[in-house]
Amino acid sequence: MFTGIIEEVGTFGGLSGGNIAIGSKLVQSDAHIGDSIAVNGICLTVTQFDAHGFRAAVMPETVRRTSLAGLTHGAPLNLERALLPTTRLGGHFVSGHIDGVGEIAEIREEGNAILMTVAAGDEILRGIVEKGSVALDGISLTVARVGTTDFTVSLIPHTRTVTNLGAKRIGSPLNIETDILGKYALKLLGGENTAARSTGLTRDFLLQHGF
Repeated sequence: MFTGIIEEVGTFGGLSGGNIAIGSKLVQSDAHIGDSIAVNGICLTVTQFDAHGFRAAVMPETVRRTSLAGLTHGAPLNLERALLPTTRLGGHFVSGHIDGVGEIAEIREEGNAILMTVAAGDEILRGIVEKGSVALDGISLTVARVGTTDFTVSLIPHTRTVTNLGAKRIGSPLNIETDILGKYALKLLGGENTAARSTGLTRDFLLQHGF
């Protein structure tokens, strides 16, 4: 489990033989073999590490569902170690299990904020709500707007400075993870879900009881 608060920006060193090589200085400093580290929002398992970085196991399914296959050597990667019981939850609960890949459609400034619009498919958008949370390349962000084909997040300049978003351009891919609590709500409220029907848990029931 992660919070979406990036600890370090590392570098991509290559992907081969089911392993990814990542250059870093911080996140592997207290690592152990088998630990989880989020790489651009993807929960990966450490298989090897030294003072210059670490390697992690990557399954074919992970490559298919994320933007890893399109990375070039030296590309910046957002890194976050798994949270501890004493960790301040400055972001939101992030599992590191990517729902899909979106694409940056627009970047524009508004006062001291930077508005980034991300194009995504219906399977992603149905799990995103205005003022809710979303993780983009592992970064915990608040949704400012939801459209029919895209959504917008608002960034402070600090976020672009300390993450890989400063290197992103129009058309850049982003790993997207929607809020895990929202996923469970969608599952329970789905018409095809027998558990929801048998317990009487419906959208109207939740609205009537203040949810």
